Amino acid sequence: MEFDLSKPQKLLKETARQSLARDRSCEAMADQGWMGFLLPEELVELAVVMEEMGRACAGGPFLANVFATALIRAAASPEQQSRWLEPIAAGQLKATVAMEDRQSCLSSGRQDCLSSAFVLDADTADLIFCVTPNGAIVATPTSITPMRSMDEGRKFFDVILEPGEPLPGDRDAVQKAIDIATVALCAEMVGGMQWILDTTVEYAKTRQQFGRPIGSFQAVQHQCADMLLFTESARSAMYFAAWEPTPLAVSIAKAYCSDAFREVGNRGIQVHGGIGFTWEHDLQLYYKRAKSSETLFGDATFHRERIASLVVDEVPRIHSRMETSPDHRTVRA
Repeated sequence: MEFDLSKPQKLLKETARQSLARDRSCEAMADQGWMGFLLPEELVELAVVMEEMGRACAGGPFLANVFATALIRAAASPEQQSRWLEPIAAGQLKATVAMEDRQSCLSSGRQDCLSSAFVLDADTADLIFCVTPNGAIVATPTSITPMRSMDEGRKFFDVILEPGEPLPGDRDAVQKAIDIATVALCAEMVGGMQWILDTTVEYAKTRQQFGRPIGSFQAVQHQCADMLLFTESARSAMYFAAWEPTPLAVSIAKAYCSDAFREVGNRGIQVHGGIGFTWEHDLQLYYKRAKSSETLFGDATFHRERIASLVVDEVPRIHSRMETSPDHRTVRA
């Protein structure tokens, strides 16, 4: 079995790295065709690009558009898809998704509006979808308030919304879209880990202490080895989830990436020493991104609980299939 990227995917990776070094705007990404990766369900290709975006610590509304595109693909009607998908892929329309967290606008005393916090890039979105307990709807913002975040490259907003056109997909369809966005986020996190690892190893080779590179000290080597283990393990989990985005695979990837990105950042700062804590060094940008991404779409604890629930729910189904099989020894879980 081939576990490496294909030649076209490797070429895409290299092209993405070169393009992001020149221009990180959504317009440039649309020109490259990246905004349309989810149209033919090219999730692995999307992961390749997102990994390079994480390596560049790129900001902007790309992730928000990925989430919205996945939601349209999973929950919108054919007519709605034809209306929104092509403009998003062409970069002519920006979209985002809000997760309803209150049933009413308590501050205004109204019962006919929705409210959501931590909405990605709501200020630049031409189209906002709101996920409710029953599915998703198109919503019109009546208030958009910036929220403070440790990651200045990723903008969050508190929004109040007027309900609008519903999407026919049910909650399962919405969850599928959330899982796809989670895989994209995991890919970005892996790219950030790789940058921290590469930068830290290079620093350890060149930084002199006591007349020798600090990379020659065993304690520093152990830190770098741990970073490599976290990064490669996270990459394996992420690409498996991109290849087969089942709920279990997605939660395994996000649970591991949430912890791994933070730990890689911790070790990178420790190897860099005092300079790793300063705003003059780019390492602080990646560490802030790690802490922000750790909780986005559910932290490690949330996904471990989801994994446990999925595994426990699967056991009765396995037993049921075994009981109804003529020869239960041949039944595969």
